[in-house]
Amino acid sequence: MVGAGFAGVYALYKLRSQGLTVQVFEAGDGVGGVWYWNRYPGARCDVESVDYSYSFDEELQQEWDWSEKYATQPEILRYINHVVDRFDLRRNIKLGTRVTDVVLDEEKLRWEVRTEAGDVVSARFCVLALGPLSNANIPSIPGLESFAGDLYHTARWPHDGVDFTGKRVGVIGTGSSGIQAIPCIARQAEQLYVFQRSANYSVPAGNVPLDDAARREQKANYAERRRLSMESGGGSPHQPYPKRAVDATADELRNAYEKRWQLGGVLFSKTFPDQMITIEANDTARRFWESKVRAVIDDPSVAELLIPNDHPIGSKRICTDDNYFQTYNRNNVALVNLRATPIERIDGASVRTSDASYVLDALVLATGFDAMTGSVEKLNIVGRGGQTLNDVWAEGPKTYLGLGIAGFPNLFNLTGPGSPSVLANMVLHSELHVDWVADAVRYLDTHGAVALEARPDAVADWVKECSDRAAGTLMPSANSWYMGANIPGKPRVFMPFVGGFGVYGQIIAEVAAAGYKGFDIIEG
Repeated sequence: MVGAGFAGVYALYKLRSQGLTVQVFEAGDGVGGVWYWNRYPGARCDVESVDYSYSFDEELQQEWDWSEKYATQPEILRYINHVVDRFDLRRNIKLGTRVTDVVLDEEKLRWEVRTEAGDVVSARFCVLALGPLSNANIPSIPGLESFAGDLYHTARWPHDGVDFTGKRVGVIGTGSSGIQAIPCIARQAEQLYVFQRSANYSVPAGNVPLDDAARREQKANYAERRRLSMESGGGSPHQPYPKRAVDATADELRNAYEKRWQLGGVLFSKTFPDQMITIEANDTARRFWESKVRAVIDDPSVAELLIPNDHPIGSKRICTDDNYFQTYNRNNVALVNLRATPIERIDGASVRTSDASYVLDALVLATGFDAMTGSVEKLNIVGRGGQTLNDVWAEGPKTYLGLGIAGFPNLFNLTGPGSPSVLANMVLHSELHVDWVADAVRYLDTHGAVALEARPDAVADWVKECSDRAAGTLMPSANSWYMGANIPGKPRVFMPFVGGFGVYGQIIAEVAAAGYKGFDIIEG
């Protein structure tokens, strides 16, 4: 198994509990995946802590106390390390070990896994728990590699932190990591320049400490909360308003959006069931959001730059912030509009745009990830006939249910393209996928079979279904990382399944119940 984030840790627990021998390789020097690497200031989850946690063990649910409504990176990392130690999982995880090759032995139907450290492991099953947001995107800017100041990427932050006190700092990027980091950096830096190419929608986290009474109530209602989450569109227990936005009165719209605004986090885009279906419905959310944001920005001209005008709200992932927009009211913060004056090069300690030069002591790249497929592409994965996965996915990822790939028997890619992936609560999504894989392994053993392999026709049908579902929404209308649009040359394909987390769970359960319809069961 490759990766020891939330999916990899649970897969180790689940598969080992079935009596399987499991070896996990993790490139980082600690477990946690995205929460190990992303230590930038302000890093916080946009799903409520009580929901962004494992559901597989009731004692674990009852014993762990979250301190805040939306947990920070250090707390999430403490949690997953607690889980690893509580269930004695560390002995099966080899840290600091990057996998390079995953190659199928067609005769034996086993996978040979090789690492940079020289490990060679032969395995019947290979589980890729790489995470859809784990391959840092480094922008191609002339001179970047020779920047004379301190250079950082939000996804590779120094573990001992960074002190920007008294420094001139530049931040390139105003996606999720930039929006979370910028207010923190602004409070330290002497001068902060924010280089923005694309404005993004963001909703305040509405974060509050959790007291004992709140935690007791959450723990008492965990069973119902989890049930609602598993049936929901995004893996959280909050349901959309029972009317369509286009049918709601002005008061209903205002009250429903205000309730979601106070909830905070990413779920603002799921306030009404038609919000991501028609632009008429979407505009009701956009107008509410704009009124909120304009009210907290002092300079109307700055507000105009910070308000997106190129995509419907929610068609890119809505960010979660802590006084992000108010940060631009500070005297030490300047917004640089890269649409009007693009960066031309890095020259020594200066970022040069088409009309100015900004001398910096430190430069932060908040430029996100080569999402969904980037980490898979870094591996040399070779299936039947010597065909690489990169060749199979050259025109966009092709999977069956997001779980199986034709020509790659017993290879399972967790929470990636073809599944709800980043559109859902990733912890519960990880459990859903791992439980499905574990049941499939048990099915094979019970029936004396050696392998499960997606059929090409099932893959083609699923790719079409995912594409058709996406086309019925506003999601493909944005140049988002859901589409691979942030990576030059990457195929423009909407990669997640948009039909909802609960619907997806029903689909994969029905496939399993039908004897793994769409898969070939290979006998021993």
